[in-house]
Amino acid sequence: MLYEEDEFLQLSGIQHFAFCRRQWGLAYIELQWQENVRTVEGKLMHERAHDASIAEKRGDLVISRAMPVKSRELGISGECDVVEFHRCEEGIPLAGREGLYQVIPVEYKRGSPKVTDVDMLQLTAQVLCLEEMLCCHISFGYLYYGETKHRKKIEISEELRQKTIGMFQEMHQYFRRRYTPKVRWSPSCNACSLRDICLPVLGKKRSAKAYIDKKLSEEE
Repeated sequence: MLYEEDEFLQLSGIQHFAFCRRQWGLAYIELQWQENVRTVEGKLMHERAHDASIAEKRGDLVISRAMPVKSRELGISGECDVVEFHRCEEGIPLAGREGLYQVIPVEYKRGSPKVTDVDMLQLTAQVLCLEEMLCCHISFGYLYYGETKHRKKIEISEELRQKTIGMFQEMHQYFRRRYTPKVRWSPSCNACSLRDICLPVLGKKRSAKAYIDKKLSEEE
């Protein structure tokens, strides 16, 4: 199945979806958003990485910033923070440049490496788009973390590829139905910028009536 452009979802949404399906639904279906210090810091870092006015060539290395990407097979579009093209013996040709180049995406993150695969899934989505657009194979990419100021090499395994594809299929199903998943409370809800919109406490094992009664008694 190939998606039409009016069916495309935002590539970056997979990170929200993997973190919390309800957060993704609130942000991308209901278009509700609220900033906190984490989202602001992340936005500032991406603005620097996405400065398309900065074109770099360092010897056999060409760096593209804010590169638009899309995939009709996945039905997504977005931007890569940085895509590096390394001149090598086996790779793809670049218009106006001699030789062949290896394609390596680099995704920027504000914090430190996570114990989950949330960031890796977003990087994998970028890889799948680049492979479809450039007719190439990309075996790895990098995640750069602002807190550690260090790159982490990510091997793009078949497991990551299939998980990414499956998540976008699920996202398209929700989006077509305009269905926002229900609350599933977890400790990570405390750090979510949409906490006050989502009201995750309602997902705990107590009734909405008990929650409302408690809030009313606190105000009194």
